[in-house]
Amino acid sequence: MNNSTFSDVIRDILLKNLGQDGLDIFTKSNIIQYLVKKTASANKGAKSRGSFANLYAIYVIVEDYIKKGYLEHGDYRKYEGAIYSDLIGRVRETPFGEKLQNHALNNRLNEEYLGDFPADEIGPIIRDTTTKRYWLNENLIRFRFHKNRINLAPSIIK
Repeated sequence: MNNSTFSDVIRDILLKNLGQDGLDIFTKSNIIQYLVKKTASANKGAKSRGSFANLYAIYVIVEDYIKKGYLEHGDYRKYEGAIYSDLIGRVRETPFGEKLQNHALNNRLNEEYLGDFPADEIGPIIRDTTTKRYWLNENLIRFRFHKNRINLAPSIIK
């Protein structure tokens, strides 16, 4: 059995994508630390059950952000938002996601994330319950770090 953990994998992805900044971001980014926490049980065997629905929710909202072109250009604040049925449909298309329900997209992810990182005040997913539109909290993935512009979306998808 491989003794590597997902924490190691995440750190390696950040190093590859961001160079030395990746090491600092690994420890200082709350969204990255949340991913580390949520993947901790993944290598512990079949009897250790993690709740991975929140990871699926993060994945599909970041994927939507990238697919809509906001990684390269555009003002994400002007985006009309992802449609719920598209997001949950995408979750169900992913490996092992076919039976997941809407809880992670609708509130569970944000509640759990803010329980761990209350200073962020806004969780990873912003939603408008009236229009049923969803956005990624871009402030968690896009920022300046050591004079470099950083966008964690490609690293999160990887």
